[in-house]
Amino acid sequence: MRPLTEREIRAAFVNCTKGEAKRLSVPRDLVERPWDDLDFLGWRDPQAPDRAYLAIELDGRPTAIALRCPGAGSWQTRRSMCSMCVTTHTGGVSLMTAAKAGRAGQQGNSVGAYICSDLACSLYVRGKKDAGIGARLPESLTLEEKIQRTVTSITAFIAKVASR
Repeated sequence: MRPLTEREIRAAFVNCTKGEAKRLSVPRDLVERPWDDLDFLGWRDPQAPDRAYLAIELDGRPTAIALRCPGAGSWQTRRSMCSMCVTTHTGGVSLMTAAKAGRAGQQGNSVGAYICSDLACSLYVRGKKDAGIGARLPESLTLEEKIQRTVTSITAFIAKVASR
């Protein structure tokens, strides 16, 4: 993924108002992010633990979505699988929901997916971050095929949110 600037990220949101995009927390460490190893930029809001954000390039331009996610709770101790990168975690996968863009979102329609709670799917797929024993099931896919599966999954999710 090519590095994104704070300005590009704020302008890319499709499911929140310009005012909301202006007020949300963008990571301060954008320059230090491992952009070459990222298929999308994902982060949790440090001021609002129930909020997270995703940004990706679609059709050559940045697209971003705001997500709602549950805070950490004791009920999250069972093993779950991320629907984006197929990594399993004990307590490390959350159901994240995003209001749909436009009128559908204003009417309360949303889309949800089970995603790694720390939004580090790209790093788990590449083996740059470890989710523990048994987190990556044996597969016959190549690394490139696993990366493509993750990109396809996240792109499809964002497309569902952005569709009006």
